[in-house]
Amino acid sequence: MSASPPPAVAGHPSATAKPVAPIPPEFDDATPAPLYQTLVGAAAMVVGGVMAFGASAIPSDAGYSGIGPNALPWFVAAVLLICGAWLIWESRSGGFRSMEPPSGAPKADWLSAAWVVAAVIANASLITTIGFVLACTLCFVLAVRGLRRAEGKAHGGVRQVLIDAITGLLIAAPVFWLFNKLLALNLPAITAGGWL
Repeated sequence: MSASPPPAVAGHPSATAKPVAPIPPEFDDATPAPLYQTLVGAAAMVVGGVMAFGASAIPSDAGYSGIGPNALPWFVAAVLLICGAWLIWESRSGGFRSMEPPSGAPKADWLSAAWVVAAVIANASLITTIGFVLACTLCFVLAVRGLRRAEGKAHGGVRQVLIDAITGLLIAAPVFWLFNKLLALNLPAITAGGWL
């Protein structure tokens, strides 16, 4: 007859639960894996390289104050290359050690994103038909609805839509007048006088 194991005695090592080892930061769900961090840095460097290639094709004839048209593209390309290299170095040397946990929902809210995408598409497709002011107002109303939904806030009824429309109008109209009347840059309008 086999002997049964002795009962656990309080204070005995076999009676206490084994401590669980802490999860290393590189495997924590809240921190992106170093591979993803490296890919972000590599993507920034690729975009910087493409911009540098494009900037090399722009003529370097000095314009106003001795700055040519290729100065800004070269500057942006250099900044992207430096930031990309820095991101790669950070990810390969231990990751972003002081990074705050990401905010927002753990999964993408595709319906909220669809509202924002619809806002941009509506603006791009209607701007020449209904004018800059109304197209941007519509864009604002749709995008705000999507952003509000993504934050878990109430979408609002007719009253909220009217408030959003008035807010969008108050943002879009001054921008339109600034460009059309002060800077003489013709944005699409629906009135003959160019005020709307």
